[in-house]
Amino acid sequence: MKFLPRSLSALLSLVLLSAPLVSRALPDRTYEVTDTLRREIRNFIRLMEEAHYNREAVTPASYPQVIENFMEAWDGQHLFFLDSDREEFVSKYADGLYWNISSLGRIDPAFDIYSVYERRADARAQWVFRRLEEPFDFTGHNSYRTDRSELETWPADAEDADAVWERRLTFEVLGEILNDKTEEEARERVRKRYERMLKNLADIETHEISEQFLTQIAQLYDPHSTYFSADTYEDFAIQMRLQLVGIGALLGMEEDECVIREIIAGGPADLDKRLKPNDKILAVSQDGGEPVDIIGMKLRKIVDMIRGNQGTKVHLTIQPADAVDSSTREEIVITRDVVNLDSARARGAIFEVPTAEDGKVSSIGVISLPAFYGPDPGSTDAPQNSASGDVAKLIDQLTAQGIDGLVLDLRDNGGGLLSEAINLTGLFIESGPVVQVRSYYGDIKVDNDEDTSVRYAGPLAVLVSRFSASASEIVAGALQNYGRAVVLGDSSTHGKGTVQTVVEMANLDRGLARTGQKTGATKLTIQKFYLPSGSSTQLNGVVPDIVLPSIEDVISQGERDLPQALVWDEIPTSFFDGAPIDAHILQPLLEASRTRQESLEEFDYLRRNIDWFRARQEEKDVSLNLELREEQQEQDKTFREAMDAERDRLREGNFAYREFLLTPPKAPEVAANTETVAPAPAPETPMTETEVDTAVAAETEDAVAVVGAADQDVEETEEEPEPEGYARLDIHLREALRVVSDAVEIGKNPQYAGAEAPPLTARTTTGG
Repeated sequence: MKFLPRSLSALLSLVLLSAPLVSRALPDRTYEVTDTLRREIRNFIRLMEEAHYNREAVTPASYPQVIENFMEAWDGQHLFFLDSDREEFVSKYADGLYWNISSLGRIDPAFDIYSVYERRADARAQWVFRRLEEPFDFTGHNSYRTDRSELETWPADAEDADAVWERRLTFEVLGEILNDKTEEEARERVRKRYERMLKNLADIETHEISEQFLTQIAQLYDPHSTYFSADTYEDFAIQMRLQLVGIGALLGMEEDECVIREIIAGGPADLDKRLKPNDKILAVSQDGGEPVDIIGMKLRKIVDMIRGNQGTKVHLTIQPADAVDSSTREEIVITRDVVNLDSARARGAIFEVPTAEDGKVSSIGVISLPAFYGPDPGSTDAPQNSASGDVAKLIDQLTAQGIDGLVLDLRDNGGGLLSEAINLTGLFIESGPVVQVRSYYGDIKVDNDEDTSVRYAGPLAVLVSRFSASASEIVAGALQNYGRAVVLGDSSTHGKGTVQTVVEMANLDRGLARTGQKTGATKLTIQKFYLPSGSSTQLNGVVPDIVLPSIEDVISQGERDLPQALVWDEIPTSFFDGAPIDAHILQPLLEASRTRQESLEEFDYLRRNIDWFRARQEEKDVSLNLELREEQQEQDKTFREAMDAERDRLREGNFAYREFLLTPPKAPEVAANTETVAPAPAPETPMTETEVDTAVAAETEDAVAVVGAADQDVEETEEEPEPEGYARLDIHLREALRVVSDAVEIGKNPQYAGAEAPPLTARTTTGG
């Protein structure tokens, strides 16, 4: 079927949606591609075909997939398009799509598809405005599927679309009522949301449409490749420099919602500890102002709202990632501040852990590392801090206190400088390969620890989470390969084992450079990481020796959950002098941990939280009955209050500890059983974000907003928030401490007397 003329198609779309035209909010617009952009597009395609690591996986026959992916990018919840739209777009553009883009630089389908989306959204908004004038029935037994992104199709026809929207609008109004709004107030808030949606659509520019379309082509290759328009690339370059003031969070968009991608170590959000990756920001307000609903708002505008002057406050209304009820809202107030990079540095502590045998205690050190930071090669200032240097200092301080074992905590560490990962691994092994890097052509570069000294040779554990990625996975995997450490944590780490680089399009074509116009850029994957054993960290990540129950394993948030993620594979071993932990050592550690997981109250508490969350996650459809939802809300509140009380009781069993900081603490509120040791720091120069390894470069569609410490508790509870740092109930850390204590006791077995290297220790030929 051929497309109708644009004017007739627009009229038909309004009729199909059963909504007579009220007042068109969006003007008719045309979109044109400049000769410069057409040339840039051709170069972009050539770059992907010639330089991407996964180049052979994409052929001209792959390109029709871009049509549906582009539709999903604008309408991921399958609300505005009809399934007939998809059929017509594919019928009209699939044939010859690759040739038109690669040879002519033509991306007409992008503008045609977007124009239909814009008209559909405009017509639907008029329908919504009229429907909001009428009352809603919250007494029936209907339900709404809150996540429609998993559906394979859009509504079949106008009648189907209207039925979906009737349920959706009821769901939205009901959600506001459950957050203490009257129905009139709820309808007004929803109305403003769709008024704002139309305003945001009217602000969409040609470069944003072309950028999204070309990004969908890039992501045929893998999820970390993307295209920057000239304007976005300029923003990206600024973002990769040190941001002075903000909340310290990397933001991205999923469909129409703003999502926390990453909490930046040392920023106010990191210090506050309440915002988490995958939390959704639904509204933003300034101190003393009204909340502004940001659903559907452009990311750049959201970032501008969150940024601000140092010392000012921003109010964020969030839906937590682990919320089982989509109506759950929390308000977090954060004071914007300069990112305190000293707070992003490694920190340590010594815990006194009772042994199971005789009731005595083992002194177990902990070093927490939030990122693999290092000196800026472009800076002439000195000295500068590094992750490996800071960890070495802490090792010296902890060993001087006579620790029996050590835990290296890499949870939520998203990576950083590859060189620092290599240097840090070298603190625990004598020498040898740490990581292998493979190019498309099969060239393998082995990066070694060349320093034969061992800074810490005692029993060691590495604690990881689903958010441990890239450089963290290299360190954990290498130490596991060498049998140097027992790895504990979530069922696997993130699984990002690829390396990206950013190429400015003007650098590929002298003709583009001579125009003097700003050009875009492409971020593309060029290499993969492998461990010394030859196993890739891609997709599967690092699988711990001892897996601990975790709510993060219930949430889909690893590399394997991303579309077009590259596969796991292996290359030859690098012939390193080491082997995984022997079974006769690992087995008793594993059995002792399993026994504790089955018997200790804290694990029962953790499992009940996980089971409750999993059960609620599996409820795909949400009731639209107000009475039922209120009952459920009360049940959830009762459960959370009971769990909070139990958490506080269990926290009383925390092991006594002393904390070691590399910088003086801020007037700390230290728990009664703690002591803080703060050695005088050397002069320091802040690290900038420009040195972040390309392996963990920020996603292209994301934006950085850098900000401060929260001063208001969440909306639904009057209790004080859980203590930060080592004073909180940290079940995984407590178990890691016990496992290392077990390893210390095993090492005292007479069979290891005089052995070259007792369990989980390093052979040394030179001192630390």
